Amino acid sequence: MAVTLLDRTPTGSIARIAAGTASYRRVVGLLAAGGLANFAIIYFPQPLLPSIAASFGVDAGASGLAISATTAAMLLGLLLSAPLSDRIGRVSAMSGSLVVAGVLSVACAFAPTWEAFLALRAAGGLALAVLPAVALAYLRDAVRDDAHGRANALYISGTALGGAVGRLAPLPLAALGGWQLVSTVLGALSVIVGVLVWFALPRDGAAPLPLRIGDLLGGTVASLRDPVILAVCVAGALAMATFVGLYNAVPFRLDGPPFSLGAAEVFVYFAYPLGILAPGLFHRISRRLGRAVTSLLGALAMLAAIGLVFWPNVIAVFAGLGLLTAAFLGTHSILSGWVVARAQAVGRSTSRASSAYLLTYYLGSTVSGAASTHLFASAGWTAVVLLAAGLTTLCAALFLTLRLRGSAGT
Repeated sequence: MAVTLLDRTPTGSIARIAAGTASYRRVVGLLAAGGLANFAIIYFPQPLLPSIAASFGVDAGASGLAISATTAAMLLGLLLSAPLSDRIGRVSAMSGSLVVAGVLSVACAFAPTWEAFLALRAAGGLALAVLPAVALAYLRDAVRDDAHGRANALYISGTALGGAVGRLAPLPLAALGGWQLVSTVLGALSVIVGVLVWFALPRDGAAPLPLRIGDLLGGTVASLRDPVILAVCVAGALAMATFVGLYNAVPFRLDGPPFSLGAAEVFVYFAYPLGILAPGLFHRISRRLGRAVTSLLGALAMLAAIGLVFWPNVIAVFAGLGLLTAAFLGTHSILSGWVVARAQAVGRSTSRASSAYLLTYYLGSTVSGAASTHLFASAGWTAVVLLAAGLTTLCAALFLTLRLRGSAGT
């Protein structure tokens, strides 16, 4: 039986968790572990795209679908996440998401055809959407205001670690059993974390709400009527499009001249862990400078990173990917907390606002993830870099607009 660990006030309502308590560490630790498992499954194909393409006999342009099929399905899953969690409870939704996604990841390893592999990756995307959409709202409601910023940063660090695991686990695992072993191991990890979430995360105590068809789209999209939420969501989409587009194309860049690294190209993903501590750093900066200025600094750092990865030098590419990862993850941690804080401030549903943010976020990932590999195949690395620079410039302009409008604190 699942346990309820939140303290209660004398009136019977649930008291929000304070920082430093055992309950706080349990909540943040398990959500960070869930984020790790979740994002590892989403992005493990990225450094393995050349080998996955060879395994199924598809070309480089089509290989980007290994990730885009998942993130495209996540768009639908994000519409379902908030109403589903309202109906069955946030803990049940997050736990089920991790277990189902893990099982489907294991099944991917046995896919007989490219079409079956993509179908399983897409089905996994439906399940994978639930945890990130619900976790941010769960943290906002379960943790006290004075502890929320740090808790959110720690959760994003967990997702960053998941991205690192997904990109670095192929190094030893693929050598032992190919991409199939990577998919199986990460799937098993997701199932284990899902079971732990079910048994150990505190329930919020809220009564279940009916699942209405109109809520599947209207409840989430309605959050975008607020101009600040809309701007933050668009900025998140642009930043994610830049990040995923470059990471999807860079294995093919390193596979060809002047690098011709072959299988050694995956070592460049050791740059990814450089960004894991960025959410905590950006949180501290935002407390001094505000969210808009901190996010603007993140966008400028992403532009600098794009300049580095353009150089035909493997050390510059490594440094650029490290800076890109740190700047993106730090910015994402600010934006994901900003959107739920804004929703709470204007009386909107935090879970639906979180879903709206992630809906646009993964829309950026889906479009750019597929477009970048096709763009690389047709026009080369310069075209990919120019696209990334343009998207990031638009992102910076949005942050500047929000700062000038004085919307950074809401």
